[in-house]
Amino acid sequence: MKNQNSVPQDGLAGLKENFASDAISGFIVFLLALPLSLGIAKASDFPPIMGLITAIVGGMVVSFFAGSRLTIKGPAAGLIVIVAGAVAEFGGGETGWHLALGAMVVAGIVQILFGVFKLGKLMDFFPLSAVHGMLAAIGLIIIGKQIPVILHTSVSTKGLGPLELFAHVPQFVANLDPKATLIGVVSFVIMMVWPMIKNPIVKKVPAPLVVLALAIPAQIYLQIAPDALVKIGNLADNIKINASFEGFSQTGIFIKFVIMFALVGSLESLLTVKAMDMLDPYKRKSNANKDLIATGIGNTLVAFLGGLPMISEVARSSANIANGGKTRWANFFHGFFILVFVLLAAALIEMIPNAALAAMLMTVGIKLAHPKEFIHTLHIGKEQLLIFIVTIIFTLVEDLLVGIAAGILTEILVNIFNGKPLKVIFNAPTEVSFTDDAYLVEISDAAVFTNFLGIKRKLEAIPSNFNVTIDLSKTHLVDHSVMENLEHFKHDYEREGGSVTVIGLESHRALSSHKAAARKKIK
Repeated sequence: MKNQNSVPQDGLAGLKENFASDAISGFIVFLLALPLSLGIAKASDFPPIMGLITAIVGGMVVSFFAGSRLTIKGPAAGLIVIVAGAVAEFGGGETGWHLALGAMVVAGIVQILFGVFKLGKLMDFFPLSAVHGMLAAIGLIIIGKQIPVILHTSVSTKGLGPLELFAHVPQFVANLDPKATLIGVVSFVIMMVWPMIKNPIVKKVPAPLVVLALAIPAQIYLQIAPDALVKIGNLADNIKINASFEGFSQTGIFIKFVIMFALVGSLESLLTVKAMDMLDPYKRKSNANKDLIATGIGNTLVAFLGGLPMISEVARSSANIANGGKTRWANFFHGFFILVFVLLAAALIEMIPNAALAAMLMTVGIKLAHPKEFIHTLHIGKEQLLIFIVTIIFTLVEDLLVGIAAGILTEILVNIFNGKPLKVIFNAPTEVSFTDDAYLVEISDAAVFTNFLGIKRKLEAIPSNFNVTIDLSKTHLVDHSVMENLEHFKHDYEREGGSVTVIGLESHRALSSHKAAARKKIK
C-alpha cells in the first residue's frame, strides 16, 4: 500500500498513481478557469475564445515541460493592462490584436531565453514593495475597466485611461442597462460573499460556477440584449496563424511591449511558483528556469494562434492544491476539460452575460488592490508604503514599465537616505568561510535589493545539509527585500535538511515592528 506521505511520482507513473485526485482537481479548476479565461480575453480586447485557447495550451501542452508540478498555466488578470494597452497602441480592433500578437511571439522567445540563461533569479532584483505596488495598480485598472461592462453602459470607453475611467463613473451609471446591471451586481455580490461561507461542503463549489448557474437563466428570463452576451465562434475556424510582425515597423512600441510581456509575465509566474512551492504538502522545489522555458514555449505557440499570454496563475494554482492536485496532470486535465467543453458546449458558453464575467474580474481587481495591502505595507514600514504608492501612481498615470521603474528608483533613494554607500549599490562585499563543519557568510556595508543577486549566488553555492550562519553585523543597512529573501533562503535550505541562523542585527534598529522590516545600524 502506498505511503500517504511519500512524494507522488511524475510522468506516466504519476498519471496512473494519482489519476483520480488529479482529474478531480483539474475538473474543479476547469470550472474556475473557463469563465475567468473568457472574461480576461474580453477585458484584454481579444476575441473571448482566445482566452480558452491559452488555457487549453497551458494545460495540455505546457504541463509536459513545466518545472513546477502544481501550478496551473493560463491567461492572467494581471496582464490585462499590458495586453489591452498593446492592442490600443498598435491601432485597436482586429489590426491591433494581430500586431500585438507579433510582439507576444517575440516576448515568448525572450522568456525562453530567460530560462535558458537561468535568469529566474532576476526576480530578486525587484524590490518587493514595488512589485506589490505594480499588482495593486493593475487591480485598480481592472476595476476601472470592468465598471462600464457590469453596467453595460452606452457611453463609449474608447481611449479612456485608468483615471479617466473612474472619472466617468457617474456617466456610466446615468446610462446603464438595468437588466445587464442587475445580473452584474448580483454576480458581484455572490463573488464577494461566497468565500466568506464557512460550510466546508459549500466552499467546495467554486463561486464562478454559482454565478454562471444563476446568470445564464437570469439573462434568458430577462431577455437581455444579444450584444451583452459572450460570443466565441467555432474553435476550428479560429485555429490558424493570427500573429503579424508588421508592428515591428513601430519599433518603439514593439520593443516596449516585448519587454513588458516578457518582464511582467515572467515576474508574476516566478512569484506564483515560489508561493506554490511553499503550499506544496510534499515540499517539492520547482525548477524556476525550466518553468520559464515551458511558459515561454506556451506563449510563443499561443501568440502565433492568437491567444493571450499565459503565466503560472496564482488563484487557479491555489485552488489546485486546495482540491488535492498532486502532479502536473492536474494542469493537463484542466486544459483537457476546457477543450471538451468548447467542442461540445459552445452554445452554452455563448449564453453567458458579459456583466457576469466582469463581476468575476472585478473581484480579482479588488483582491489585488484591497485596502489590507496598503495596511500590510505600512506595517512593514513607512518607507515601504512610499515605494508602494509611488509605483501605483506612476503606473496609473503612465504605464507599468514607468511604474516599476519609479518604484525601483524610490527604493534606491530611500536606501541612500538610510545610509547605503553608493559604492555597494550593485555589489555587497560577501565572504564565505568553512570551519568546524559549518559555513559562515559575512556581509559588509549594505545588503539591499540592488546587490542581493551577488549575495544570493554565494548562498546558493553552499552545499546542502550544513549549519549556515549569516552575519550582518558589518552592514550599515539591510532593506526589507533582503530580509524577506533571507527568510526564503532559510526556509528552502532547512527544507533540504540544513540549518540557517541570521546574526549581527543587535546593533541595528528596525524601521517598523514587522519581522521583515528594514534594519538600519545605530551610530
